[in-house]
Amino acid sequence: MNEVIELLMQHRSIRAFKPEPVPDAHIETAVAAGQAASTSSAVQAYSLLQITDPTVRKRLVELTGGQTKVASSGAFFIVLGDSRRHRIAADAHDTAYDARLEAFLVATVDASLFAQNLCIAFESMGYGICYIGGLRNQLDEVDAMLGLPEGVYALYGLCVGVPDQAPTARPRLAPRAVWMKDRYADDSTVQADLDAYDKEYREYRKARGASDDGWSTIVATSHAKPKRVYLAEYYRKKGARLD
Repeated sequence: MNEVIELLMQHRSIRAFKPEPVPDAHIETAVAAGQAASTSSAVQAYSLLQITDPTVRKRLVELTGGQTKVASSGAFFIVLGDSRRHRIAADAHDTAYDARLEAFLVATVDASLFAQNLCIAFESMGYGICYIGGLRNQLDEVDAMLGLPEGVYALYGLCVGVPDQAPTARPRLAPRAVWMKDRYADDSTVQADLDAYDKEYREYRKARGASDDGWSTIVATSHAKPKRVYLAEYYRKKGARLD
């Protein structure tokens, strides 16, 4: 163990924040740390949009499914896959921008690598973070409110602030369940890993006063029906090609 690993292992998603703003100097430092993450061929296909307007943040609470922390956290950001600057560069060099699935995947991966570095930097400064996937609940309305240009893809939100809670760690699958060598594990091995994890997960949920469902039950139920089926149409409208 070292200080970096200890910091990573202490991660918790924070959903309650003290009413203290995050200074711009801290944000700039965290952004620079985010930019130090790996990026495919240095394309840097991401941007970070901070939402400071209280009215907009209040509306985003509604659009993310009533997540009040979107308005109450010290800072709220939207992580963007960004091909806009690449399109501008293509225009300036009088060449086509052929934005197929690979370009969209690169933007999504690049943005997520940037965001995770960003979050670790914030956590190293004593802040808590929470990713907001609910931003994709009503992306058309989010997009219209923010006026995002073609080639800019809203991916998820991010709350940052001084924690006002100290939640226990949510257990993860055992490292050996996700670390494989040469070939993917056979189904019986995967099932045995799930059985062991379900037992631990039930104890975790019981300690929190929740139902004693295992992880596999929760995941199976959550994947029984499609979600956010409009997303492909939305991203196509923003200029992404998914072929």
